Amino acid sequence: MKHWRYIMVPLVALSFTACTDKIMDDINKNRNDAEDVLAANELPTVTTETSFGTTGTDMAWYASVFVELNTGTHGQMRDADMRVGVTASSLMNNSWNAVYDNMMILQDIIKKCSPGGSEPENTATLGIGQVLMAYNLAIVTDMWGQAPFNEALKGLDNRHPKYDKQQDIYTKVIIPYLDAAIANFAKPVDQGIINKIEQNDLIHEGKMDRWVKAAWSLKMRYYLHLTGVMPDAADKALACLPKGIDKAENAFVFNKYQPTATGENPWFQHLRDRNGLSTSKTLYDLMNLRNDPRMKTYFDTLKGGVIVPAPNGTALESQGTRYSTSKLSLNRVAPTPLMTYHEVKFIEAELLAKKGQDFRPALQEAVEASFAYHGVAGGTDYYTNKVVPLLGTTQAANLKEILTQKYIAFYEAEAIEAYNDYRRTRIPTLNNPNNTNAAYGFVERFPYPTSETSNNGANVPTVNIFKNKIWWAGGTE
Repeated sequence: MKHWRYIMVPLVALSFTACTDKIMDDINKNRNDAEDVLAANELPTVTTETSFGTTGTDMAWYASVFVELNTGTHGQMRDADMRVGVTASSLMNNSWNAVYDNMMILQDIIKKCSPGGSEPENTATLGIGQVLMAYNLAIVTDMWGQAPFNEALKGLDNRHPKYDKQQDIYTKVIIPYLDAAIANFAKPVDQGIINKIEQNDLIHEGKMDRWVKAAWSLKMRYYLHLTGVMPDAADKALACLPKGIDKAENAFVFNKYQPTATGENPWFQHLRDRNGLSTSKTLYDLMNLRNDPRMKTYFDTLKGGVIVPAPNGTALESQGTRYSTSKLSLNRVAPTPLMTYHEVKFIEAELLAKKGQDFRPALQEAVEASFAYHGVAGGTDYYTNKVVPLLGTTQAANLKEILTQKYIAFYEAEAIEAYNDYRRTRIPTLNNPNNTNAAYGFVERFPYPTSETSNNGANVPTVNIFKNKIWWAGGTE
């Protein structure tokens, strides 16, 4: 659903001399296109677009190839695996435009519900808008690095916004927005407002306590990203834990897909319409080494009942014929996870391990939660018999297994965060030979889009996507 609509109407010579401009304007008005709507009525658009567009489509598909949760074996995904065309400004143009369109609507919600707006008493919807703005903006800066925000989202009033540094986006926008959301959620609101949110909130259905938990857990995630550049980020992340997502049913998950051509899960759409992703040999080998029972749930089999993984970076052309594909993507209405309970527990385990504290209970809960998320039995046995023996006596060895387990758990809909983890830690070892090819390399970030290089080129940073890391991953800006 488009929020801002611009209609170009050709001038027509009229012989009705008695008609005035006012009458004709009234005749031409679209009665079904409201000029203004209540903020809560915009929630279906922003919750759906955040889940489907920002989290579930191109950015996640490409990230899954770059981080080798999948192997690209057809079309654009195979090109990405071979590093063909990945520097093109057209690669992520649609994704960039879609997320900024979504943030325009979120800004409208925030303005309406802030002091001085038309609904200043609606602090609950304001908090939701702030959480979703932080989430969408975080994905933008995590994928691209520097990005416009302070001068952006102004439409024709500023078509050439300057780019903000990632450091400023994180510390002056994302974290403060989440803090503001938490504060707004604590304010009393009229039950009528909550009733309206319940009708339009497609993520938590107006359960405001879950939005509070989502805000705290997102803060935990974003502080985790900053552990390499902010000395106290680990402590700040762990401080978020008690108020964050505390069980699977409270997770930040979109679960409103429908078994229709326009309402189905985007990974299902990709498998059905393009079928360009195959089972990654990197992921398969890690799971096979551990005799991981999730393999039967993750991967479809070929004739003879065998899983055939595709070698990363060297696979032949295939659309489900030579290599296995995702079994998870066969679920037409599979949920889109924005942040799961198992992610929270994996973050806790990683941070405790880095502090030299007992991380094992958190790691066990993370593994068991991942099994439960996919409906696979045996999580406790797997942890005891397969994970524990691989834990070492050094912090490095423990972190390697913690992050490997997190990587396995993130297949495939949590690919964006798996991509972030790899760029932070370089765990697990990836195997695409193009990662070490002097002409290419690992894709450290997405190329800036055509809409920016063509229309705002003077402000777009010059980056090499193979060599220039984003700020929190060790780059400069």
